[in-house]
Amino acid sequence: MIPHYFLYDEAAPKVEPSFLHIEPIPVRSGRHNWTIRTHTHPDHHQILVISKGGGAIEVEGESWELEPPALVVIPALTIHAIRFKPGTDGHVITVAPPFLQSALDDDPELVDGFHVPARFLPHQIGGDIDLVGLFASLEHEFVWSAPSRRAAIKAYLQLLAVAVRRLLEQERARPIAFARDADTVMRFRELVEKHYRDHRPLDVYAGKLGVTTARLNACCRVTTSKSSLELINDRLLTEAKRYLLYSEMTVNEIGAALGYEDPAYFNRFFSRNVGLSPGRFRESLLPGEARAARDLTPTPTTSNGAIRSGA
Repeated sequence: MIPHYFLYDEAAPKVEPSFLHIEPIPVRSGRHNWTIRTHTHPDHHQILVISKGGGAIEVEGESWELEPPALVVIPALTIHAIRFKPGTDGHVITVAPPFLQSALDDDPELVDGFHVPARFLPHQIGGDIDLVGLFASLEHEFVWSAPSRRAAIKAYLQLLAVAVRRLLEQERARPIAFARDADTVMRFRELVEKHYRDHRPLDVYAGKLGVTTARLNACCRVTTSKSSLELINDRLLTEAKRYLLYSEMTVNEIGAALGYEDPAYFNRFFSRNVGLSPGRFRESLLPGEARAARDLTPTPTTSNGAIRSGA
């Protein structure tokens, strides 16, 4: 399954969970070879500023190139992975939604700016907003035990939220009803994260959200350009691919772990959406040497010479 972290590679927060954490990008990414593998933060938003280097971030299956200075907003529960160029610099803020909301005085226009993944590049940011300096000042307050430290951090978060809001307005990325739709999709994804293995019908999800299935589907399409069913399928496929890549489980065991009682149905679902069978997909990701070794390994057979099932 997709790992849930407070900070990458840390399952439990080292700081007060209602507060925030900020650190330079090289601190964590450098020791992971500048690659942050697929994961999600269930209870925290992340905001990144790239001041040097760059790379690419994959957000919910979509790849975004990063060119400094760049600003990235990753809401809670967003599945993402990052490949930084070696030597990339900047800062990462990890903040709990309750603290962010209190810092923004529950101003919905500012809070909504952190509900949808967003990326802003140099031509969008321009020279009017010193995001690099803003993040550096926030880090200074975070590590400096000075009087009114908490108030200062909240003040810098407010300035950051205003910058995000203005950039969103500038790009005309948020129609009037977009915030409500985004909130519905965020709550839908929270439910999917809990129940995607149960294969619940869409009307069950819609009922829990207090909307019709048609309304839920419309919200998903406006916010993500995908239908509600596609978002559920994407979550299942992401988990299936992780099992195939990182586990020794058989295809049938993976299907069962994802709630498919019929192995053939799981195979058809995966093949239809990926274009390869689960077995072929796994083989395609093996290094050349391992694939060659597998090809040379005798196929298991029964005593009468028939190929053993499940091999």
